[in-house]
Amino acid sequence: MRREHFTLTVRNVDWVETDGEPRKPSVSIEFTGPSAILRDRLTAPEGDLLEASETDVALRLQGPLEEDVAGVVSVTDRVTGDFVLELNEDAADVLTFIRAARRYGESDSDDEGRYVVDILLDGDRLTTYEKRTFLVYDDEGSLLRQHSLIPSGVEL
Repeated sequence: MRREHFTLTVRNVDWVETDGEPRKPSVSIEFTGPSAILRDRLTAPEGDLLEASETDVALRLQGPLEEDVAGVVSVTDRVTGDFVLELNEDAADVLTFIRAARRYGESDSDDEGRYVVDILLDGDRLTTYEKRTFLVYDDEGSLLRQHSLIPSGVEL
């Protein structure tokens, strides 16, 4: 799968910059490549689509954070560590999304998640994940805890 087959669309993050009313951030990741490849990567060994608890979402920076840097957003299979999908994004935009998810979680006692990920296949929703964690790694692979979204009580 090629990164250019993915398009990422973010919603409900503008309020964080203006101190507006918190709304649950969401991201849609649309895939326009060969559908069999994405379906295969999203399918667990039992034949069902991976559930939210079986996936991790992360951002890997491609340079120092102080600079205007790009990053790679990925969804991985938590059990195998295999990449389900990867796409290039501006790191500042992703960090704004994470900040919105953190602030939303602080304002809402909802246990389902701090943000939503919709994965679309040619415009049709394939799966939806309610997520509470979004990990950020520097360009050398070290976890940046201060920029990551990690629920309290979770040890990594």
